[in-house]
Amino acid sequence: MKAFILGLIGAALMAVTAHSADMDEMWGESTVKLRAENAERGELFDEGNYAMFIHWGLYSQLANRVDGKTYYGIGEWIMDPKMAGIPVKDYKQLAGTFNPTDFDAKAIAQLAKDAGMKYIVITAKHHDGFAMYHSEACDFNIVDSTPWKTDPMKELSAACREAGLGFGFYYSHSQDWTFPGGRKGPEVDENGNPATFDDYFTKKCLPQVEELTTQYGPIELIWFDTPGGMEKHYVQQLVDIVRKNQPKALVSGRAGHDLGDYQTMGDMEVPHHNIEGMWESVDTTNDSWAYAWYDQRWKAPKEILHRLISCVGRGGTYMLNIGPTDTGAVPDRAARSLRDAGEWIRRYPQVVYGTDASPWQHAMPWGDVTVREDRMFLSVFDWPESGKLFLPGLKTKIESVRLLQDGKATPIKWDSEEGWKVLELPPAAPEHLVSVIEIDLADAPEVDPTFGLDPNTGTEILAEFANVEGAKIVKHRWMEKFGEWICVYPATKWKSGDKAVWEVDVLTPGDYDVRLTYTGEGRLVWGVDVVGGEHIQNQQNASHNYQEFPIGWLNFPAPGKYKVAVSCLEGNIETAMLKSIRLTPLDEYRGTPKRMASAASK
Repeated sequence: MKAFILGLIGAALMAVTAHSADMDEMWGESTVKLRAENAERGELFDEGNYAMFIHWGLYSQLANRVDGKTYYGIGEWIMDPKMAGIPVKDYKQLAGTFNPTDFDAKAIAQLAKDAGMKYIVITAKHHDGFAMYHSEACDFNIVDSTPWKTDPMKELSAACREAGLGFGFYYSHSQDWTFPGGRKGPEVDENGNPATFDDYFTKKCLPQVEELTTQYGPIELIWFDTPGGMEKHYVQQLVDIVRKNQPKALVSGRAGHDLGDYQTMGDMEVPHHNIEGMWESVDTTNDSWAYAWYDQRWKAPKEILHRLISCVGRGGTYMLNIGPTDTGAVPDRAARSLRDAGEWIRRYPQVVYGTDASPWQHAMPWGDVTVREDRMFLSVFDWPESGKLFLPGLKTKIESVRLLQDGKATPIKWDSEEGWKVLELPPAAPEHLVSVIEIDLADAPEVDPTFGLDPNTGTEILAEFANVEGAKIVKHRWMEKFGEWICVYPATKWKSGDKAVWEVDVLTPGDYDVRLTYTGEGRLVWGVDVVGGEHIQNQQNASHNYQEFPIGWLNFPAPGKYKVAVSCLEGNIETAMLKSIRLTPLDEYRGTPKRMASAASK
C-alpha cells in the first residue's frame, strides 16, 4: 500500500514554508537557551552534544621532537620513558622558553562557536605537572615559570562567557611526573626525603582543584583523568570540592570509583550500539592530542560530522580535540575542517542539538538517525544511486517526509514493501557533505531493530551484535602509534561447534556475496550458513590485522527474516577474531556485488 504526500502543490508548499519557519525559530534562535549562563546543570553536555577539547602545554613546544629525533605518538606523553624519557630537571627548563604570543582566547572561542560546539574543556594540568594557569600551590606554572607571564585560562574563561559557551578544565589528578609523590613522579622531595602520594595530594592536587573551581567563574565540567590506583577517599575529596564550589558542574567519569556524573568511552572510541545514560566520546582532529609537528592526518569535515552524528545517534556527546602549537595558534587545517563541519551544523542544528538516539540502536548502511519526539532526522552520508533509500522495520505511521536543503523542505514520496519503507529520492545528493531527510511520525518512533540487508549496497554487521554460542565477544584494543588507540569487539575464543548468529531482514531475495573481516594466525576455514538453508565454507589466510576476505555466495529464496551463522571450522581457530560479516546483493546483470559493479562502472 502506497502513502504519498497529497494535496495541492501550493497548499503543500505553504505548509512546508510555515513548518520551516517554525523549525527556524525552534532550532535556530532557541539554541541560544544553550548559552552557558542560561543552562541548567549538565544541559550543555546532554543537549548540546558537541564540545571542544584542548590539549596544550609545555609538550606543545617540543611538538614530538627531542634532540633532533621525532617520536611518533601522542605529544602530551613525550616526557614518558615510553617516548623520549625526558628527565624532570630537563623538562622543567622548557618553561624558560615557552612564550605563546600567538594565543588568542577570543579566536579559539569563536572557532568553537563556528564549529557548532557548546563548551570548551582545556588542560589546566596534564600528567607533566605543569600548570597552564597561575597556581599558588606550585611555582611550576605558566605565569611564574615562563617569559609570557600570562594566565591563558583567565582569558579563555572570559572569552567563553562572552561567546555564550560553557568552560571547563582537564586536570590530571593522579599522575604528576614532576611533583614528588605524584603517580610516576619523583619518589623523593627537594631535600631527598621520601615522598608519598598523600604529600602530592595535600600540597598540590587538592589546592589546585580548589583554585580552578573558585577563580575562573562558572565551570561547566571538571575532566579528571587516569585515576590508576588512586584510593577512593582522595577522589571523593576532589568531587566534594567541585560540588561545593561549582554545584552546576559535571565531573567526568574518569574521576574513578564511579564518582563521576557520566561515562567516558576509551580515547578515540565511537561506540556502534546505543548506550544508556549520559556518556561522551573523546576524539582528536588528527592522531595526537597535543601538537605534533609531523601529524597532518586531519579529519575532513565529513568524517567529523560522521563521528559526531554517530555519537549523537548512539545517545551520547562528542568532544573533539585541537592541539595548539607552541605559539598558541590553532593549526589552520584543523580549524578549516571544524568550520566547514560547523557550517553544515548551522544549517541543520535539529540533527545534532537536543536530539535522542536512533531507535534502531545502530547505524544504517547509508548513514544514521537522530530523533526529536515524533520527528526523525535521517543523515545520509552515502546517497543511493538507485534513487531509493531503504528504511527497514519502522512500525510507526509516517505523516510526511521532506528533503531539507538551503532552508527549504521539499516533500518526497515513500512506499511500503514487506515491512520496509522505501523513500523516493532525486538522483543526486542535495548536499556535498551530508544530506538530511526529515520524517514526521504519528507518534514516537517504534522500530524493529533487526539489521536489514540494504538492497543498494548490502550491510556490514559487526560481531558485537551477534548472539554467540560458545565463542566470546571481547574488547580488543591496541595502539597503531603510541596513544593512537583502535578498538573493536570481535568474536573469539572459538572452539569446534561454536557459532556467531545474526538475524537479518531480507527485502530483495536472491544471491548475496558474503565477506568476513577477521584476524588470526595462518589459514583459517570459515563456514557461513543460512540457518535451515544453504551452507558455504572457504579457506583464507588470516591477516596480521583485520582484513575483509571473500567467502562465497549465499541464497535467500524469499523476502523475510533469516538467521545467518558463522563458525570457524579449521586451522588455528583459537586465534581467530571475527570483526564482522558483510552481505551484499549480487547485481543480476553483472553477477557481481552491486557496490562493486557500481564502482567498476564509474
